[in-house]
Amino acid sequence: MKKIEAILRHFKLEEVKDALNEIGIKGMTVTEVRGFGRQRGHTETYRGAEYSVDFLPKVKLEVVVNDGEAQTVIDKIMNVARTGQVGDGKIFVSDLTEVVRIRTGETAGDAI
Repeated sequence: MKKIEAILRHFKLEEVKDALNEIGIKGMTVTEVRGFGRQRGHTETYRGAEYSVDFLPKVKLEVVVNDGEAQTVIDKIMNVARTGQVGDGKIFVSDLTEVVRIRTGETAGDAI
């Protein structure tokens, strides 16, 4: 099993969610996060004073899938979330050794 974490722009979340639902992905976790990568934030002006905004608001989407579904999910997220601009985000893929559904005790793929 794989855990796919994608850091996305806020306005792309609904599109990505709908695209994943279309390919049969029903469960996901979404967290509002702040961070920066190569873009290193930006400067803004407030009441005439310029200040630096280092951490930009993003959304972290987490999805757990069977190994065979991982590349399809990654491709779908990339295609839908891409704007072509700096700051589109990142996708991280991790191996999961075990998943357990708390309510039933189901494990592995049955727990997804």
